Parts: sequence; C-alpha cells; structure tokens
Amino acid sequence: MKKTIIIASLSMIFSAQVFAQTDTAKAEKQAAVKEAKKITQAFASELKKELVTAMKSGGPINALGVCNTKAMPITKQAAIDHKALVTRVSLNNRNPENIPNAWQKLVLEDFDARAAKGEDVMKMGYSKIIEEDGKKSLRFMKALPTGETCLLCHGSKIGADVQSKINELYPDDKAVGYEKGQVRGAIVVIKDLN
Repeated sequence: MKKTIIIASLSMIFSAQVFAQTDTAKAEKQAAVKEAKKITQAFASELKKELVTAMKSGGPINALGVCNTKAMPITKQAAIDHKALVTRVSLNNRNPENIPNAWQKLVLEDFDARAAKGEDVMKMGYSKIIEEDGKKSLRFMKALPTGETCLLCHGSKIGADVQSKINELYPDDKAVGYEKGQVRGAIVVIKDLN
C-alpha cells in the first residue's frame, strides 16, 4: 500500500513538472512570436513607406531603384535594431540574396499549398523554436502576399520600360508572373532566445 502511494505521488509530481515545463515552453514561444511579429511589422512598414514614396515620385521604375538600393540596407538595419536575423526570401527571387535555405524553402512551399487551398495569405505565418549546439532560437516567417501595386513589377503584364529596368538591375530575375493574392515570398526573423 505504501509503495502504491509513493508511486502515485511520484507520478503526480512528475506529471506536474512536465505540465509546468510545457506551459513555460508555450509561454516562451508566444512571447518570442509576439516579438517577431512586431519586428516583421516594423520592417515591412519601413520598406513599404520607401516604396510608396518612390512610386509617387517616379512610378515603378523609381520603385525598382529603391528596391535595388534601399531594401537590403533597410533589412540590415532592422536586424541591428532588433538584434535578430531579418531577411526576405522567395521561391522566385529577384535579388540573389533572397534565395531561401532548405527549411525556408519548405515553409514557402507549404505557404503556396495553403494558398492554393484558399487560406488567406495575409494571415499565413510559421514559427518554431529550435535548439542547435545548445542554443535556442525562434524561426519565424510571415508570408508576403502579392498586392495590386506589386503586379506592376511582379505580374505577368509588365510594361516594356519596367521590364528593361528589371533586366538591367536584376539579370537573373525570377520574380515575375504573379497574380494578385499569391504568396510572393516571406519575411524571415530568427531570434536568439538565450
């Protein structure tokens, strides 16, 4: 009888510890994802502001110039400001620096599959806490939908002058042929949790 009580007590203590660890891990992930979303929003807002200004002052050709000269510095500054790795990736990249790695490619393919089933691209995201070499980090991705204005430089009916500028700035461009609402890529945030 004593043995049964001891085993039952130990089992309850162990279960409580497991649940406490699970709750702690869940809370840690929620906090990390919340921060990653803020980083993503701040970065996307800054980049969009530059593009809107460029579009208003010189149309899509001017916007291409901004993408070419300002997108990477804005990305790097976001990483510095938020002490995280911040980047944009696409299966059909325009900039060679935006090629996804293996896990990012899988997530982008999943985003495409989800979009094909009708899921709202604006709401698509991915998050996972990983541990490598004893260090924990959050991997976060937010899908980038193709909007109406995006089609001027990323659609299937691009003006000849715009296409000429794309060819000049991005000779290996693959980021065309999109339709409104498709996944064009994603913003990636990798945040150290140690």
